[in-house]
Amino acid sequence: MTATSGTFDATAPAGTFAAAGTAGATHPAGPTAATTENPGPRAAAPIGVLVVDDDFMVARVHRAFVERVEPFRVLGVAGTGEQALTAVGELRPDLVLLDLYLPDVFGLDVIPRLRAAGHDCDVMVISAAREADAVRGAVRQGVVDYLLKPFEFEDLRVRLECYAVQRGRLLGTVVRSQADVDRVLAGATAQTATAPTLPKGMSVETAELVERTLRDADGTLSASECAALTGISRVSARRYLEYFHTVGGAEVSLRYGVAGRPERRYRYRGAVTGLALPRAGRP
Repeated sequence: MTATSGTFDATAPAGTFAAAGTAGATHPAGPTAATTENPGPRAAAPIGVLVVDDDFMVARVHRAFVERVEPFRVLGVAGTGEQALTAVGELRPDLVLLDLYLPDVFGLDVIPRLRAAGHDCDVMVISAAREADAVRGAVRQGVVDYLLKPFEFEDLRVRLECYAVQRGRLLGTVVRSQADVDRVLAGATAQTATAPTLPKGMSVETAELVERTLRDADGTLSASECAALTGISRVSARRYLEYFHTVGGAEVSLRYGVAGRPERRYRYRGAVTGLALPRAGRP
């Protein structure tokens, strides 16, 4: 993925670029712009992202979140389905963060139009749509993830890091046997027993500790409860628990209180680290 020197801006006229340092300037993408940067080795190349959301303030927050996670780089922002189609054609992002409630079309209807136009970018849904039909439709359309609004930075970071791991695995896959095919289809859950792959900044030792604590819990655990049991920070516990949820090792339920956001609670579903962890004895 080679990024252009401009960014698509939903607040500018459709199909124009707001070049870096030149707000609102019209700058069509072309071969010259595409060859001005040397992305370096494939493993270090940035992952280009298009943010699609009709609320420009929400889009700004999502953009800021994405740009805090390496190696992701926001190429532009679009506010409608039509703008998204135009931006994908111009910017060629690797990943589209797609809202579903757009003013002109339903977000999922954008995906088949992208495919019909020959675009193979991945799509991650970020939406307040909680209807089962929307989730099922997203799965049928092949989205890489589905994140409910509102969310915190850690929620998105874990998903982006898991996506980066899986994308790197797919790019580097050489199929020699059925096991290789199975490993690709298993996605981010295909961990080996000796060398589990975790997002950057996460350790196997802490993952094992959190996994053991989650498995040995009676029922569900919140991030705060997990932090108290393991001795790590609540933020770290939340990050590992969300990673487990993303790769299928934990399920999430919401507990609604009197006020404030619902509490996310996690239940063990299966091994993530790939290690046979003995169940801790209980007093």
